[in-house]
Amino acid sequence: MNLALVHSRARSGVRAPTVRVEVHLAGGLPAMSIVGLPEAAVRESKDRVRAAILCAQFEFPARRITVNLAPADLPKDGGRFDLPIALGILAASGQIPLEALADGEFLGELGLTGELRAVDGVLPAALAAGDAGRKLIVPAGNGAEAALASRVEVRTARTLLEVCAHLTGRKPLPFAEAPALERTPGPDLADVRGQAQARRALEIAAAGGHHLLLIGPPGCGKTLLASRLPGLLPEATENEALEAAAIASVSGRGLDPARWRERPFRSPHHTASAVALVGGGAQPRPGEISLAHQGVLFLDELPEWDRRALEVLREPLESGVITVSRAARSAEFPARFQLVAAMNPCPCGWAGDPSGRCRCSPDVVRRYRGRVSGPLLDRIDLHVEVARLPPAALRPDAPAGESTETVRARVVEARARQHARAGKTNAVLDQPETASACRLADADRLLLERAVDALQLSARSMHRIMRVARTIADLDGADAIGTAHLTEAISLRRATRGIEAAVA
Repeated sequence: MNLALVHSRARSGVRAPTVRVEVHLAGGLPAMSIVGLPEAAVRESKDRVRAAILCAQFEFPARRITVNLAPADLPKDGGRFDLPIALGILAASGQIPLEALADGEFLGELGLTGELRAVDGVLPAALAAGDAGRKLIVPAGNGAEAALASRVEVRTARTLLEVCAHLTGRKPLPFAEAPALERTPGPDLADVRGQAQARRALEIAAAGGHHLLLIGPPGCGKTLLASRLPGLLPEATENEALEAAAIASVSGRGLDPARWRERPFRSPHHTASAVALVGGGAQPRPGEISLAHQGVLFLDELPEWDRRALEVLREPLESGVITVSRAARSAEFPARFQLVAAMNPCPCGWAGDPSGRCRCSPDVVRRYRGRVSGPLLDRIDLHVEVARLPPAALRPDAPAGESTETVRARVVEARARQHARAGKTNAVLDQPETASACRLADADRLLLERAVDALQLSARSMHRIMRVARTIADLDGADAIGTAHLTEAISLRRATRGIEAAVA
């Protein structure tokens, strides 16, 4: 038999499209060519494969070898196709049984000695192999990650020789095993002193999946509060955790299989570019907003960010996905995250403080606040002012607030009500679902309209206030939105307007 077919997987965003590695041996002068849109690392695999086959004590055919990576219009990169190419050559030359390759998929980079080296993006490949009903063989270094996909049989190998021994039935490969989950206790909300309104806003944000803006002077606890949000969120479902883990797998930054169930918390520096946020590159990789998928993205010093970098947040805040387009290719990455942003009220940070230490003119404050666009602020549900605490509130013996576990229990109950009612959190309700779930009494409707007119809010802001009020009602266990719920939701949208009035 001069033709062999081996199944493998490419990497395209967070997808793992199937690749058929077709190997043909023909007469003529010895040569090897690889076709099917291979990039440099794939083209160089012919030298790695030849050395690995010879070091494994197999014969490298002295014939004309053509390797086709189908489909031909899908770009292939990296060393992930070394193992399937080597197996295809051995099967086409009759050194291993061809039928042993039929129900399996293979990934792995080969060293010159035949050693198998880990590659990235293995988890999406394992999930796709399971959906296709095939088994998967990966390098030992990828075993723990691939084992997270429970619907596929994954085996691991250290060398090309071990893979061939398994395929010929001489020595089966070991199954991949997922490591035991490590649950590291996160920071406790009880460590936050005072700040009753900000703590309440954090609980509402966690319960409804709402975005949050914290405004206050330096050192008042904005970063401290933001770091507590992941601990308040319900535990991610298996599908949610696998989505986030798949993004980490293809990011090139590595995935810790022992902590894959933890919700991510990303806190990029304000000097990060738009590409660092959304992702990009010649071979598109996920950015910070995708790495925060199913978790929290914290942006500190919001007005100090580049305006163009902030504006790219608009699409994912609404749709939960981001499309990275480049000249050669494009990729779509999930980006369903909760945004927590923090900012000072003015350049010196003390506008509106009772001490009166701010010396910024109203024009300076307006220019500072104008660095963050209105459309972006419009997409943030909760705007909360975080005041400076008196020194007495920071004493070690000062009364501690509720713990993370206590608040998280209420959050879990509120989310259960939302999922029973609409199958999703309140923050992502569309307009018809908002109209159905957030019904208001006539008096409350009039109250909301007056508030929207007085605060000069948009229609988007009005709908977001209604969703926040629905979340507050869910935390109270109420079937309908009451006046108290709506009033609190409106008050959590007034912080930016209040500071503007204070400096005017």
